[in-house]
Amino acid sequence: MAEVIVLETPADAGAFVAAHIAAAVRTDPTFTLGVATGSTPLPVYEALRAQAAAGTDFTRMQAFALDEYVGLPAGHPESYRAVVDREVTEPLGLDPARVHVPDGSAAGIETAGERYEAAIEAGGGVDLQLLGIGRTGHLGFNEPGSSFGSLTRVKTLTERTRLDNARFFSSLDEVPIHCVTQGLGTILRARHLVLLAFGESKAEALAAAVEGPVSASMPGSAIQLHPRVTVVVDPAAASRLRFADYYRWAQDHKPEWQGI
Repeated sequence: MAEVIVLETPADAGAFVAAHIAAAVRTDPTFTLGVATGSTPLPVYEALRAQAAAGTDFTRMQAFALDEYVGLPAGHPESYRAVVDREVTEPLGLDPARVHVPDGSAAGIETAGERYEAAIEAGGGVDLQLLGIGRTGHLGFNEPGSSFGSLTRVKTLTERTRLDNARFFSSLDEVPIHCVTQGLGTILRARHLVLLAFGESKAEALAAAVEGPVSASMPGSAIQLHPRVTVVVDPAAASRLRFADYYRWAQDHKPEWQGI
């Protein structure tokens, strides 16, 4: 069972996760963080900026992004390369050469997955992977039906996911149909998974991922196969969890020596 931590606000959740990452970086300055995009991880990145301002040096940290759209022009503000640069690389002073994002350019797209897998392996793997969960249950862009053994590859986005992401574009027509995403098997190789979810719209998918059957129809349920998972949510996202009372009890009585 994943460790589930319920905090009152996304800001509280962001501060909690960022404090853990900062402590890990102070122990190992070359710590490797798996970064996610979208609105869910933004409170973590904001809190990491505060940690940097308070003196934590992130400049030697390495980062790997979960995914990238296929076909957006270089420099497009909604490419995940641009988002990661804007939210993580520049504010934390990371070396751009140590920040990796899948190559979504059309040229060479056939080998984009294999090249990204090789980069992760060469980098020593991911220490902590941040994750959000989509309303279809997707992790990264692994839509329902994705294999739990899948590796980084090109995928076709569902219309539900495109509609959800259209808020970042001028129109739905601008949202790409394809992406390069780490596979579920790739994600499960990270040494620690931290899944974030906020708001009632994520409650159903979160409950299915944490407490439902393990099924390719619910990609998020892959987290149940990982030995170290921390789920950090607000009360609205936790509202469908059957064992929410137990999670809060465990949270209140956790031994001080145990980290997340």
